[in-house]
Amino acid sequence: MRHSDSSGRGDGYPRQTSTVNSDAVRKAPLRHRWGVILAGGDGTRLQPLTRLACGDNRPKQFCPLLGGETLLAHTRRRISRTVEPDRVLFLLTKKHERFYREELKYVPETQMIIQPYNQGTLPAILWSLVQIFRRDEHAFVAFFPSDHHFANEDAFISTIERTFNFVEQKSDSVILLGAGAERPETEYGWIEPESAPGGRLQHEFAPVRRFWEKPPLETAKDLLARRCLWNTFVMIGSVGAFLAMIRNAAPVLFETFTAALPGDGLESEEQKMQFVYDGLDPSDFSREVLALSRERLFVASCGEVGWSDLGEPRRFIAALTENGVDNPWAVADACNKCGLTREQIVTLSGQGKSSNTLHEPLMLTSFS
Repeated sequence: MRHSDSSGRGDGYPRQTSTVNSDAVRKAPLRHRWGVILAGGDGTRLQPLTRLACGDNRPKQFCPLLGGETLLAHTRRRISRTVEPDRVLFLLTKKHERFYREELKYVPETQMIIQPYNQGTLPAILWSLVQIFRRDEHAFVAFFPSDHHFANEDAFISTIERTFNFVEQKSDSVILLGAGAERPETEYGWIEPESAPGGRLQHEFAPVRRFWEKPPLETAKDLLARRCLWNTFVMIGSVGAFLAMIRNAAPVLFETFTAALPGDGLESEEQKMQFVYDGLDPSDFSREVLALSRERLFVASCGEVGWSDLGEPRRFIAALTENGVDNPWAVADACNKCGLTREQIVTLSGQGKSSNTLHEPLMLTSFS
């Protein structure tokens, strides 16, 4: 879909050079805090284990992988400590409805943004921002992936609180949360902050120097040595700052969404967005917006909080083991499904190398 880029003067949406009125940037009460849970991904890399757990191809966020609860449930409970539940939006995808219908049955429809299909993080994030802006022009918004794990949730929430306080005073900025790197991981994105000599952050919130996406091993070792951070993709900023970044980096997409979204109810919006999505190519928020907007970006470190994106079977099992989470089903009969040898499975599950037989799974239930 091609659209001419209009100037949009007088449309009410913030521009790259604009900031929220200073009179409005008081210490924002909780009513101006909003959360968005990104739950529209397909989670294909972890399907060998999600199939084992649930008997179907549901995305990992809708699978009870930790303690009998879904990763989405863990995320909802975690962020309820800092954002009121009635100000949390859920970004979903229509084809997953059978997996989230029961879990979200008490969530009002106005808090669910259901994409016709997954076209990447950029359109999903933009849709949620336009929705929030229409309800609260002074909003401060935090984005949370729905399928990550934090062993030290208290330290994570403490960083969220400090970051909300920071953006309430510096409303033209967007803060990315980085986790203290624990190893030279080549499957994560990294954030390189502006640092003082010796690799220490000059300030609690440091400007972003560069992004590194899934670096080779030698580069990852260097990033670890220089105390760079793993990118958790948790982001916090004013709704105006986010929208101004997108308007500058992806003006055609911005104009397309803001023209389509003022609808006459949920049904009208669904029809309009089906038409919009039919004309979209997949687009990534990190590559197409964040990488072009470093002048607005800061990074805050959560410290070593035991973060994992649980992105593939090896990292999922390693996260369970490293953080003392007991879920033996995740490794039972997993040979040739997750890429681990039997010895690796026994070692990672903490059952001891002397054991030749895997324990029976504790919960291997079909939810299909």
